[in-house]
Amino acid sequence: MPTARESLLNAALTALAQLPWSGVRMVDVASAAGVSRQTLYNEFGSKDGLARGLARREADTYLHGVERLLAERTGATDRLVSVAEWTVGEARAKPLLRALLTGCWSERLPVPRPARRGALLSKAPAQRRADAGLPSPADLVAAVRDRSVAALEKGSHPGRTREESAELAHRSELAVRLALSYVIAPVGEGIGPLVRAAVGGAVSATSPTAADQ
Repeated sequence: MPTARESLLNAALTALAQLPWSGVRMVDVASAAGVSRQTLYNEFGSKDGLARGLARREADTYLHGVERLLAERTGATDRLVSVAEWTVGEARAKPLLRALLTGCWSERLPVPRPARRGALLSKAPAQRRADAGLPSPADLVAAVRDRSVAALEKGSHPGRTREESAELAHRSELAVRLALSYVIAPVGEGIGPLVRAAVGGAVSATSPTAADQ
């Protein structure tokens, strides 16, 4: 059973699918979630806080999905291709995630404004984290890159050189940046073959395969 916070976030996201953020009312979000308006304010503090909470959850859900794909017992290139393909699909299906990944916010979306300095800290730990600041597109790219490197280096040969590790980081970042290019400028063909051609050789040469792990 979802918590009150999750129910409120789900209700806000459902409302956002039908209305621009300016038309989403806190009282309606609380009613749809089946909680009091005071509970909503206790969790998020304000409508801006609710926007930050929505954006933070979207970013966290995306990164958890990346980690899940990277944990699969397949070859290194296959995992980077999976992350790139999944990133494109999720960003196209979720406008809020697309905005977080690209920095392109439409008027319909809740552009999360930073919490005011000196504002009282929320009693909800999850909201304090959201109020502390949201990841930029560059932050998300770096997070995917670092998670990719950590997952692909796990179980690799101990003699990896600094140059090999740097090359792996470069190729991991290239994969996610290629995915974002498809999000911004969609084309008919899938991104998988492009990522495989761009990162396959170098990653395979320096990373463990499924059989190595």
